[in-house]
Amino acid sequence: MTAAPISPSPTFAQLFEAITNNISSVVHGKREAIDLAVMCLLSEGHLLIEDVPGVGKTSLAKALAASIDCTWKRVQFTPDLLPADLVGVSVFQRASETFVFQPGPMFANIVLADEINRASPKTQSALLEAMEERQVSADGVSHSLPEPFMVAATQNPVEQEGTYRLPESQLDRFLMRLSLGYPGRQAELEILDSNGAADALHALRPVVSAEEVVQMCQAVRQVHIAPVLKGYMVDLSESSRSHPGLLLGLSPRATLQLARATRAHAAAHGREYAIPDDVKAVSVPVLSHRMVLRPDAAARGLTPEVVIQDLFAAVPVPAGR
Repeated sequence: MTAAPISPSPTFAQLFEAITNNISSVVHGKREAIDLAVMCLLSEGHLLIEDVPGVGKTSLAKALAASIDCTWKRVQFTPDLLPADLVGVSVFQRASETFVFQPGPMFANIVLADEINRASPKTQSALLEAMEERQVSADGVSHSLPEPFMVAATQNPVEQEGTYRLPESQLDRFLMRLSLGYPGRQAELEILDSNGAADALHALRPVVSAEEVVQMCQAVRQVHIAPVLKGYMVDLSESSRSHPGLLLGLSPRATLQLARATRAHAAAHGREYAIPDDVKAVSVPVLSHRMVLRPDAAARGLTPEVVIQDLFAAVPVPAGR
């Protein structure tokens, strides 16, 4: 009796493509944003999707969570949401006469924070410890969060009524900020043909396990960044700190986050080493929300995207290995 052949394990590229194709069946015409969202997950970072209502922000976040066989929770942020509604509360048990901690929705692999900037700054600040240290504190006790852990948040533009501006300290915790924009004509026709995202989301099934995602994250960490490329990223950050249009340049954390996203972009394209093109490809979603423009420069129409172009023009691309 011959043994059944053992099927080879799927490669990183195959798993990455399986996730992005699964999400694309729900979110039409936004392949670049989908790729970046998955790279954000595999970089062990958090994702902020900012755009006007109705363009698919929540659908993208839901489809990402539904594509992975893991626990996920959705929290609708409102002005009356309290920190305890996220972290959890201690409930008195009469039988044992003790307080027992009841975990909140933060204890999931993927947390969908819908319309995050509609909650008060106090509630938003409850996310800071979880996003940075992968733990939450309640009643003086720290509780570790599961792996993988990701906050996928959506927000409406701050000019809209009923929104709070996210503080710079919280924006800095997000690895990437994406903007979907309006779909093209063909993509909007596909949305009509599928009767919107609700039915498609309901039919979506996981294509990778949480364990496979953890293994992919470990593979991303192993991607090699040459010393000259590290110097290139540091030079970009140093150049931003002297840019005449910026009140606040890039911090060391921004450089670190750029390196993590660069590794994920290289791995997604089948390479075990990073190149300058990887840095450029992820620079806008990783860096644009970490800069503070001078008021006079913003009034003249300067944008973070233009500043990033200036940085790449000013810093020479490394030629050596």
